[in-house]
Amino acid sequence: MIDETVEEIREMRTHSSSVVAVKAARALASLTERDFRSLDDYLRDVERNATALRQANPSHASLQNTQREIVEAVTAADPEDIASAKARTSEAIRTVIERVEMAKRRAAEYGAAAIEDGMTVLTHDYSSTVLEAIELAARDGAAIEVYVTEARPRYLGRKSARTLAGIDRVDPHLIVDSACGHFFSECDRVLSGMDCIVGDTLYNRVGTLPIAATAAACDVPVTVIGSGAKIIDDGFVFENEFRSGSEVMREPAEGFHLENPAYDATPTRLLDSVITDEGMGALD
Repeated sequence: MIDETVEEIREMRTHSSSVVAVKAARALASLTERDFRSLDDYLRDVERNATALRQANPSHASLQNTQREIVEAVTAADPEDIASAKARTSEAIRTVIERVEMAKRRAAEYGAAAIEDGMTVLTHDYSSTVLEAIELAARDGAAIEVYVTEARPRYLGRKSARTLAGIDRVDPHLIVDSACGHFFSECDRVLSGMDCIVGDTLYNRVGTLPIAATAAACDVPVTVIGSGAKIIDDGFVFENEFRSGSEVMREPAEGFHLENPAYDATPTRLLDSVITDEGMGALD
């Protein structure tokens, strides 16, 4: 299960960073079902597999922090035997998952409160927290028009549009990434997820920066929604991922290079506000 989860994270088959963190934690729990010759062997395997899961996507702050937290919780407990180490592992994983899911749920609830009936919003890529916020607002009676960018090259916006299409009182429109400026005259706000905010920089799926910059030029406020644990002052260095050029173009690149960064860096000065599980806050 761990190897499969590592591969799934590497291939970005799971798109939300919060969901990735939860899946990785659950995968690590499979170690508690295996037999080990000694306590040292078990502790080494926990560390080794947690490292493999972290390395599957070094850019996900939630993944990095939750895996480290689980390992530290087990080693800090100084277990006397394998059984107690496994029990501590299960407890740490349960605690991490509950906290991530609760933070995600609360952020979505606060996000829903910021969406008014009749509002038109634009969103980029696929953020499970943003989608949940829109769904909760619609369930509370708000009619919402949503413009969704395709999010090339993996077209994750198409998945967002299909999800939104199944929600009553939501009217989704799928647009190409470069068309955002054309539709901003109709939009009240941009709602974006976040991989993480480190200092004065938002790291999120590539395409977020040009959307935020264009929104600022068009006087459309940008609100970021996500767990407060994704806002990091120090102790984490973001590592961008450069993916295969075959995602951009399948035929051979003859005489030119294909570049395919997974994320871009957006200055927080381009953002209007951030909504976390602690509520909404303005950004300077």
